[in-house]
Amino acid sequence: MLCGGLVVICCVVACRKEKQAVVGVAQTAVNAERKAQATASERDQQRVQLARIPLPTKGLYADVHDSSAWANPFLTAGPDMLTLRVAADGKASTRRQETQIRPEDLARTVASIPPSAWRYGRVIVVAEAVHANPKDAQRSRRNVEAAIKQLNDLGIVVAEWPTR
Repeated sequence: MLCGGLVVICCVVACRKEKQAVVGVAQTAVNAERKAQATASERDQQRVQLARIPLPTKGLYADVHDSSAWANPFLTAGPDMLTLRVAADGKASTRRQETQIRPEDLARTVASIPPSAWRYGRVIVVAEAVHANPKDAQRSRRNVEAAIKQLNDLGIVVAEWPTR
């Protein structure tokens, strides 16, 4: 009889722990869904901001092959960080501002670039940084690919330039 009571107590405790685990998993799923909705909402807002910039006109930039002559935003991907270069008024000959950003901040940062900095329309150059260490080159390449994916998701045309 003592053994039977012990079994009942163990079953009740086990059921309670299982119920707590199910509630915990359900709460985690709800939190993940809320975070996904917030991220989607933020991405939609970024797309709306960028939609104010006209689509690119390839005739304006097709013959530009030198980074110093590029008038639109220019992104260089390193192994850990991205460098975003933006001309102050969308002219290649003017002062440029370079900003180091984390890859996860790319969409928010690009969406905040003023429309006047997009002389050629909604197109950005992405280049891989030059590295002596092959491991850095691999990480930089992964950052290039991730950046291209993010930028395309925002509706930005990407011109990928080889590193020279």
